[in-house]
Amino acid sequence: MILLLKLVLAPLLVVGSSVAGRRWGPAVTGLLVAMPVVAGPILLITYLEHGPVFVARAASASLLGLVSLAAFGVVFARVSRARGWVGTVFLGWLVCLALDLALSFAPVPVWVALGLAWAAAWVGIRLLPEPGEAGPVTLPWWDLPARALATAVLVVVLTAAAGRLGPDLTGVLAPFPTGTSVVAVFALAQGGTRAAAATMRGVLRGLGGFSAFCFLVAVFAEPIGGWAFVVAAAGTVVWQFADSCRSFGK
Repeated sequence: MILLLKLVLAPLLVVGSSVAGRRWGPAVTGLLVAMPVVAGPILLITYLEHGPVFVARAASASLLGLVSLAAFGVVFARVSRARGWVGTVFLGWLVCLALDLALSFAPVPVWVALGLAWAAAWVGIRLLPEPGEAGPVTLPWWDLPARALATAVLVVVLTAAAGRLGPDLTGVLAPFPTGTSVVAVFALAQGGTRAAAATMRGVLRGLGGFSAFCFLVAVFAEPIGGWAFVVAAAGTVVWQFADSCRSFGK
């Protein structure tokens, strides 16, 4: 059952966000993939394998991982204008991993971590280049299967290592740009730098809801167990809906 979750849940969520992006554009893809489509399953699997105390601490650390994810978004959007996708992903992952490792040794209270995640998203959006209008692209037949496979491989590797990494390092690595990288690379390869910038803008806009998810899991995992994920998922949907309404109202 747990292996099935690793192989199916996160890839399906990434594919779903990609399909939505085909209908409504790369910014929506970024916004949807910023809902914890990879980190959520990772934390759920961690809860099933290691229990509520472990996952509460990991979810709190995941808020710090969102600081690194915001940095990845800025690096990817800016570096992609000068380099191909391989060099862009490599540099983005290097920056993200370095921040993750540094933050894993500096645990802070969950409220402080939440504030840092929000601040990183706010600053990151303002450091992004203007996306402009992304042109139409023709997608190959293997597009969605490739996204699903890449996501599944990355989720399996991280969850398999969770017990050895411990809750703090597992937590900061949970938001590591796995599904985000898959979506961003395809946006860059198929739509160019404008599509990549639009996708990253959507990702950073979605970090508010992502933060709400991690925070609610961290607070409620111990008192209510697995129901914390239901509460966190509901809180994320409400946050993203309210944010979308606010954006459309401007």
